[in-house]
Amino acid sequence: MDRDPQSWARLGHALRASREHRGLTQPDLAALAGVSARSVQDAEGGTVPKRRMPYTIGRIAAALGWPEGAVDAVLGGAAPPGDGWRTTPVEQAQIDAEALAGIMTAAMVRATEHATAAEIRAATRIALDELRRQGYLPETDGVQPSTNPENS
Repeated sequence: MDRDPQSWARLGHALRASREHRGLTQPDLAALAGVSARSVQDAEGGTVPKRRMPYTIGRIAAALGWPEGAVDAVLGGAAPPGDGWRTTPVEQAQIDAEALAGIMTAAMVRATEHATAAEIRAATRIALDELRRQGYLPETDGVQPSTNPENS
């Protein structure tokens, strides 16, 4: 296990930035991860473990959506997961709202067994509206989403 204080400080900073980006408080993240708020504080504070990697670090990272192995990668000097998108302006996005809606709908179909098509389309619309509200997608120009069943 890496015991370098700078590596742990970098990990702590990355965990905190990821939590803040998601709009979570430390107690919120602790509840999502199933760990104590103190564990989140220690992780974000860059506390170097005394003996071995605390199991709570993996739970915290997973609750933030980090992939398996990301903690070790960050400790080893790699960039935190998801860092790259922050430097890409929204205007450079390579996907339009209709294509994103198709992808989201397909993902929801695979993830849910008993939802109706109408419920899935409604959930997709809600997600797209939220992405627009937060500035990740441009506001609509009056054009309604596709009603083509092939896109649903």
